[in-house]
Amino acid sequence: MKLDVLTLDNKKSSVLELDKSVFEAEIRADILHRMVTWQLAKRRAGTRKTQERSEVTGSRAKIIKQKGSGGARHGDKKVSQYKGGGVAHGPRVRSHEHKLPRKVRNMAMRCALSSKAKEGQLIILDDISFSSMKTKLLKENLNKLPLGKSTLFVSGNKLDENFNKALKNIPMHDLLPIQGANVYDILRRETLVLSMASVEVLVGRLAKNKTKIKKAEEVK
Repeated sequence: MKLDVLTLDNKKSSVLELDKSVFEAEIRADILHRMVTWQLAKRRAGTRKTQERSEVTGSRAKIIKQKGSGGARHGDKKVSQYKGGGVAHGPRVRSHEHKLPRKVRNMAMRCALSSKAKEGQLIILDDISFSSMKTKLLKENLNKLPLGKSTLFVSGNKLDENFNKALKNIPMHDLLPIQGANVYDILRRETLVLSMASVEVLVGRLAKNKTKIKKAEEVK
């Protein structure tokens, strides 16, 4: 699969041949669902808590005698049947995290990248950087690119400070380093923009044949 490498001014700088195993993989909705569920489960705080019978403040004295009242046999008023009593089987502080094999996670990333490439919502830039931190100037450049209403930019190992500061004032547009690229953020944004450096890292991490990425053909 060949894709044009663009500049921030929407000018064609080269042509890049993408790895088929990474950007033309089979798109499986079940794998994507497992991955997104795993990610969101890890983000949950798990701090919900209700007071149980042993934690409610109150007297532990028996409210009525065991027999002879004609009613039910009760102990103290801290049981769940009474107002102000403890909650039976309420939520406790716990971790919602669960295990997901690395092979499944890598497969989900390949599915997410392939879905963006198939839908024509994948753009590759030669470099994600900007000379100024002015949002107005960056907006003028981004309007030249075929971006959707929401965009995720994935740069190399280090973020460009000017581009990052200018992009923060644009809603529905995010910038992540390659270490933070994940399936959930890729799917929740309409357009995915990768830098050349991030493509090399993704191919090196996800390619099945582990071959080096082919150099981009420069446009004369």
